[in-house]
Amino acid sequence: MRTLAFLLCLFPLLMTAQNNNPNAEELNKRAAQFVPTPIKVDTSKLSAGDQQALVKLIAAARIIDPLFMQQLWSKNLDTWNKVKKDQSSPGQARSHYYWLNKMPWDSLDSLKAFMPDVPPRKPLGANFYPEDMTKEEFEAWVKTLPEKEQQDATGFFTVVRRDENHKLKLVPFSEEYKADLDKAGTLLREAARLTDNETLKKFCETRAAAFASNSYYESDVAWMDLDAPIDITFGPYETYNDELFNYKAGFETYITLRDDAESNKLKAFSAHLQEIENNLPEDPQFRNPKLGASAPIRVVNSVFSSGDGNHGVQTAAYNLPNDEKVVAEKGAKRVMLKNIQEAKFEKVLIPISKRTLSKSAQSEVAFEPFFTHILAHELMHGLGPQQITMGGKQTSPRQQLKDLYSSIEEAKADATGLFALQYMMDHAKEMNLGSVLKSGDAAEKQLYTTYLASTFRSLRFGIHEAHGKGMVFQFNFLVDHGGFTQNADGTFSVNYAKIKAAVRELTLTLLMLEANGDYDAAKKMLDKLVVIRPGTQKLLDKLNDIPVDIEPQYVTADEISPAGIHMQPERPKRPTRN
Repeated sequence: MRTLAFLLCLFPLLMTAQNNNPNAEELNKRAAQFVPTPIKVDTSKLSAGDQQALVKLIAAARIIDPLFMQQLWSKNLDTWNKVKKDQSSPGQARSHYYWLNKMPWDSLDSLKAFMPDVPPRKPLGANFYPEDMTKEEFEAWVKTLPEKEQQDATGFFTVVRRDENHKLKLVPFSEEYKADLDKAGTLLREAARLTDNETLKKFCETRAAAFASNSYYESDVAWMDLDAPIDITFGPYETYNDELFNYKAGFETYITLRDDAESNKLKAFSAHLQEIENNLPEDPQFRNPKLGASAPIRVVNSVFSSGDGNHGVQTAAYNLPNDEKVVAEKGAKRVMLKNIQEAKFEKVLIPISKRTLSKSAQSEVAFEPFFTHILAHELMHGLGPQQITMGGKQTSPRQQLKDLYSSIEEAKADATGLFALQYMMDHAKEMNLGSVLKSGDAAEKQLYTTYLASTFRSLRFGIHEAHGKGMVFQFNFLVDHGGFTQNADGTFSVNYAKIKAAVRELTLTLLMLEANGDYDAAKKMLDKLVVIRPGTQKLLDKLNDIPVDIEPQYVTADEISPAGIHMQPERPKRPTRN
């Protein structure tokens, strides 16, 4: 899951929504929503072997961009190759914005097309299913399959195609993406031979083997055990781009360097996950009495990302793997991208807070609670209902809630993260957390005020996106329960007398939506709360000139491992602005 169902966009962008052939000026305005941000990382402390391995890992990661683009749309690479050849002013602007999105649909405008001669909107099933396939056809077909094939059909690592008789069939990722995966696997094996860290070596070798076998369990376990200065995430994980069912995983990479000082400090949080689970505000029968093995927490600095890890709004943290079997046995790893979070905070959140909060509240916005809540968000993905029983059969909230799951899960992680931080603040002395977590009235004010400011940052992603949709659900719920109030000047404030109770009730509501696995009930609640109310919209309208997110410029990666033959779609240069 990332700290990262499609309706209308939440805020009016600097564009004409109906225009699917914008000119260079308009395209540059859209691109300006992502502020260019150089990403530099000191690699000098790495061993000689790891420095050489890092070059191979970045080269391997570059291969994932074209693979991921293929997953988004069957004609994506062909269209991209045509677009990038146009060196005119509109062509360069279109090429730049295409690369930001990795597709011809705008990630900040309900995935509508920003160029002609493509579908008006990204296909709901991306390129995981035939574009002419309906949900009903798929569900009826799955029922005819043997149990093992049913699991594969609704699993992460297959695509659905049509055979010569126009019937549906399954194709494993290892076959569908064989050419790119063979190249990436070769480079991972080369990195394994160069590194002097045994856990990195094992992950690279087992993940390369998974690319060929289509069996990811062993390499997921190796990834959970990864303990190296170079911390990488490399493979198919998130299911956001499968809007039909949330079944199919997109390929992504994060090549990062571990921040040992921050990682060690934050390990203290993971020691109390079971206690937090035991005190979640839900029916005790849904609590997990024995969580998986202690979940590792990594604070890292990003060197390079690609695929689903680098398009549209950038990921600030993630919690993986998503495979319920691995999570049940090993827990989940939380990875915090500190340098990405710092960039978002300074370039986006601070400017937003100055327009959305009352003047007296603006001084309460701070990076530490912003960083800590993202950590708590990722921790909470591993808590709450993971396996549930429906009709006497073991299943999961993801399988039952289908396309609604990502939005509900993101909202659950946010709300439960607030609940957990408040619980730890209340018990900081008993938990021996005084050195890593501030407590008291001042710390609580910073936590809730920073969270309020951050809601507006997420709302601007659009409710077509799981995080934005989950955020507007939370925001309206907390307003309705008195936790947030709108001032006479249109800004918002935290009602400190009511916010704790409102967060507790929100947490209970979301946990029970997952525990019950009731699709119809969940849809009814989302339909009610996932709307932008006039007062909120009026305030969002005042943020149009503030960037929505950052556009990373991976300076260090480009210096030590430049794009070359391994990268099929060459990244365009930013167009010259007039």
